[in-house]
Amino acid sequence: MMEKKWWTLLGVCGGTFMLLLDTTIVYVVMPDVQRDLNASFADLQWVIDGYALALASFLLTSGTLADRFGRKRLYAIGVALFTVASLLCGVAQSPLMLIMSRVLQGVGGSVMFATGLALLAGSFQGKERGMAFGVWGMVTGLASAIGPVAGGLISSGISWRGIFLVNVPIGVIVALIIALRVDESKSPFARKLDYPGFVLLTGGLATLVYGLIRAGETEWSDGRAVTGLVVGAALLLAFLLVEAKSEQPMFDLRLFRIPTFVGGSIAAFAMNGSLFAMFLFLAIYFQEALNYSSLETGLRLLTASLSMLVASLIAGRLSAKVQPRYMIGVGLLLVGAALLLMSGITESSGWEHFIPGLVLGGVGAGLVNPPLASTAVGVVDFSRSGMASGVNGTFRQLGVSAGVAVLGSTFAGVISDRFRDGLRGVPELAGRSDQLAALTRGGETGEAVRLVPEQYGEKVQHIATTGFVDGLNTLLAVSAGLALLGGVLALVLIRPADFQAAQAPKPEAKDAPGQSPVAAES
Repeated sequence: MMEKKWWTLLGVCGGTFMLLLDTTIVYVVMPDVQRDLNASFADLQWVIDGYALALASFLLTSGTLADRFGRKRLYAIGVALFTVASLLCGVAQSPLMLIMSRVLQGVGGSVMFATGLALLAGSFQGKERGMAFGVWGMVTGLASAIGPVAGGLISSGISWRGIFLVNVPIGVIVALIIALRVDESKSPFARKLDYPGFVLLTGGLATLVYGLIRAGETEWSDGRAVTGLVVGAALLLAFLLVEAKSEQPMFDLRLFRIPTFVGGSIAAFAMNGSLFAMFLFLAIYFQEALNYSSLETGLRLLTASLSMLVASLIAGRLSAKVQPRYMIGVGLLLVGAALLLMSGITESSGWEHFIPGLVLGGVGAGLVNPPLASTAVGVVDFSRSGMASGVNGTFRQLGVSAGVAVLGSTFAGVISDRFRDGLRGVPELAGRSDQLAALTRGGETGEAVRLVPEQYGEKVQHIATTGFVDGLNTLLAVSAGLALLGGVLALVLIRPADFQAAQAPKPEAKDAPGQSPVAAES
């Protein structure tokens, strides 16, 4: 009979597959969701960010709950929540219902993210742990590889709703594996729930992202946008102050004394905030500017997904031989180079222009994912693996939410500027530039053209096209800068000594709960 540790690997990888499959599928079908539910561009951003924000907000609390009540128990609860939320997403009747269901998905996903890697870390040791993380990394590549095509097939053959409903049978199988074949594990140093920290973190992230998205809808000087940004920043600053003074914080700031932990957190943010956030805008561009269907878009994004899968397979084999700093750092530098390679788009560019960059970006992402997982929990003692895994997952989701919000606001701003400049000499349309820009960035260029007098239709179409092109070029440059910066910092900060320190025995292990040492903090 198969050992329980292999069942643990199967259950964790199954849950990870479900989570990441859902993420990559969602990007491809956003234009279909927009048309079916009459959603705005801001609604689409919230469909992505509502999920990512819930993940980021609940990850640390989920890690604490897992350490206290058991990682197996919490993982099973997370799978159940995610599965029910997927069903609700599949039957959503309005943008608000879909967004709220996505938030619930994020809550369930946060529990799975916070406990999955900790379950693996507790079940595998030595070289087997590296192998287990390598398999986990390969699964992330596989989910990313089939996601765009699966999304296109399901959306074209049935409906966009099917992309959520497909999670239901997967979730049931994973829940059964966890319930019947996985051993429970808890931390001997379980912490108390940090209610003030949770409230401040959740409120800070939500209001900050609201401000970013609101700025994209209107302008950066908009009162609500400014309020959201200021209040969000103030709440996050308060969160850091509270965590620094708390005896048992949900986020132990001493972790940032470990250079490798800092480097891994930055890399997680940069990876998800650059290439993965760009997938949404590439999918929109392919469907709205190049007029591809969701299936045709998925097949084209498969270029990146397949190279990511191949690179993940190779990275999984190399993870026990090559230092994580080189795989993560070089991988992010490749992602940055790939995004720059995709820039330089013109009005006449076809999807072929993106092929070299998609392939190179997939290779870079495939190199990053497997070692990034082990870096998260490999530099702390086992009692803190739940927190470390949660923090790493938080930075991943912050990368997505901040990336989508910032890039979306930038994209909207570029299109708005093009319409204001282009229609400045047309008195009949100058006052309608914001309306036409909103329709364009929402994928309704045809409607924008229909609403203007016939003699101006060609001009509006030209402005919309150049706005899309200029906007995407800007986003590619911004995301490339983030990836390149993350790669350089990963090479500088991630170091083998921190992993060795975490593996060494610590006489302080008998300290009171909540005071267990953090590896290499001095």
